[in-house]
Amino acid sequence: MLRRKPTRLELKIDDTEEFESVKKELEARKRQREEAESGGVASVAGGDATGGGASQRVELINERIGYKPHPKPATLPTLFALQF
Repeated sequence: MLRRKPTRLELKIDDTEEFESVKKELEARKRQREEAESGGVASVAGGDATGGGASQRVELINERIGYKPHPKPATLPTLFALQF
C-alpha cells in the first residue's frame, strides 16, 4: 500500500485577517440574537418564560429543518370513521 507523505499547509496573513473578520461578524450576530431573545423574554408579563421559550424553540427547529406540521381536523366523521 502506497502512502502519501504529509502535505504542508501555509497560513498567510490574508487568511488570518479573513478568519478574524468572519469571527467578529458571527459574534456580533450571536450577541444580537441573544439580545433579541432576552428582550422577548422580558416582555412576557408575569408568565412562565420557559413555557413560551420551549414552544418558540420547537418552532425555530421546525422552521430550520423545513418541517411544517398540519394538524388534522377533529370532526365527528374522522373520530368515529363514519362514512356517508
